[in-house]
Amino acid sequence: MAPRLPRVLICSEIVWAHDDVKRLLGDIAEVVYVDSPDRKSFLAEFGPGGKYENTVAIYRENDSASKIGTFDKALIDGLPSTVRWIAHNGAGYDPVDVHACKAKGIYLSNTPGAVDDATATTALYLLISTLRQYSVAERSLRELKWKPKGLKSRTHDVTGKTLGILGLGGIGTRFAVLAHAFPMRVLYHSRRRNPDAPAFCEYFERVEDMLAQTDVLSVHVPLRQETVGLVGEKWIRALKPGAIIINTARGKVIDEEAMIRALEDGHLSAVGLDVFPNEPEVNPRLLDFPQATLLPHMGTENQDTQRKMEVRALTNVRDFLITGMGKDLVIEFKKTAKVKQKL
Repeated sequence: MAPRLPRVLICSEIVWAHDDVKRLLGDIAEVVYVDSPDRKSFLAEFGPGGKYENTVAIYRENDSASKIGTFDKALIDGLPSTVRWIAHNGAGYDPVDVHACKAKGIYLSNTPGAVDDATATTALYLLISTLRQYSVAERSLRELKWKPKGLKSRTHDVTGKTLGILGLGGIGTRFAVLAHAFPMRVLYHSRRRNPDAPAFCEYFERVEDMLAQTDVLSVHVPLRQETVGLVGEKWIRALKPGAIIINTARGKVIDEEAMIRALEDGHLSAVGLDVFPNEPEVNPRLLDFPQATLLPHMGTENQDTQRKMEVRALTNVRDFLITGMGKDLVIEFKKTAKVKQKL
């Protein structure tokens, strides 16, 4: 009798990479698709005789939250001891409680790299739209009013402006390359200097020194407990008067009330936002600012990137099954992984 293959759970569906499921996992795992209508029934199926019994790895993406919720502490604590890997489809992994995973002994991976180009081009659109106020112009045309009066006195060229990047990871680096083509002067602040940063990127150890020279601040830091409200009153007021903030990271990284105050008194001339603190809800006060370019979290909304993300998450599952470790382990686990490799 052939040994039983390890069971892998797909939450909730694969949209673009169906053939890749077979290619990557078909010969090494039993793949089961989640069809539970709610969290209670989902967790119950891990019990003896349940269709999720003996699951060792879980692939999850954000749409699964509509039925079973986010992978918070309660859900993680309810998983059986057989589960040892969660492959999250997304670069930002805040819908999964990483600390609960660590306490439970479950590794967590994400999909860095796969999202870089799509998110960076979204940031580029927000950069151009806010400096040139194309969003205002389009709305005016659709209302059959042609050009808004006085718009030229409130708009700027992109060439020659200074871009400050908060968090020069994969997305921030790709955005820096795109923006430099105009060219723009590119500054960045991260927790530490990025050794792989392009030569034209200027590193600032003190964020306030960077902000004081910045025309457009682009936010690219992950959402963690310590980054909630990171861009607050102090940092916003440290920007040059008339500066612009764009955000394609997570809404809660910016203190929204402080940002709105700065828009109201003119310290910020515009904002470009693809993310919001309480998605899909949008603070209605933001709609009062015509100079704000607002998108409904479009960062990775294209089929090419979505397929790359699915394949990368599935590849992490495959690597875990074959080698015991995926390549995209999130940062909170990387020290643990190094210790394991030494042992």
